[in-house]
Amino acid sequence: MSPTTTSGELRVDGLNVERGSRTVVHNASLTVPTGQVTALLGPNGAGKSSLVLGVGGVLRPRAGTVTLGGQDLTAKPPETVRKQGLAIVPEGRRLLRSMTVADNLRVATYTLPKAESAGGRDYVRELFPELERLLGRPAGMLSGGEQQMVVLAQALIARPKVVIVDELSLGLAPVVVKRLIPALESVAQSGVGVLLIEQFAHVALALAETAYVLVGGRILLHDTAAHLREDPSRLSSAYLLRAMDNAPA
Repeated sequence: MSPTTTSGELRVDGLNVERGSRTVVHNASLTVPTGQVTALLGPNGAGKSSLVLGVGGVLRPRAGTVTLGGQDLTAKPPETVRKQGLAIVPEGRRLLRSMTVADNLRVATYTLPKAESAGGRDYVRELFPELERLLGRPAGMLSGGEQQMVVLAQALIARPKVVIVDELSLGLAPVVVKRLIPALESVAQSGVGVLLIEQFAHVALALAETAYVLVGGRILLHDTAAHLREDPSRLSSAYLLRAMDNAPA
């Protein structure tokens, strides 16, 4: 019997992704339910970002499927993936640095009807009240934490069904990470599925309901976050254990 697909649920089944002529993601399968945070853990070079690019249509998978709420998004172009309700926050905080925060948010709504665009901007300003005082500043002049707020706001402004956040805490001070975590919790509680991709296991497991571990391009473990918090030895690599020990407290 085929599994029942929840409305808005993201399913990745048997995905293979190549970069150059080398397969970097092997037969990866995971599910991101609506209304909760799912973690994808793995050391640097594990293939996490390549998996995201394959799901988001930037890289064309060699095999496997990607569905959102039962709708096939496999190898669809990124703009189609976004329109269907899958938003991606890529690693690296990519913004139009010479443009203001307000303009960066407007760019993120250019395909939306006027009413939805205005409603989306109201939503992200409520989620991140700090944005109000930053609207007139060039994005390139913001701190790393402020830039991360803006890229999260860009992804959420269209009210997606699922959002993938690649390396939320990368390069950020612990106090900044602590500010961003409640926002992701709020997003999940609103019914959005969140896939949080992290090197720092401690950060992700504090938020997630379930977690996958990707090592060498392969999903080696899937368990509840609670079990992995209680028994971190189950995490599949010494790097992950070390990352959890060194994570922002």
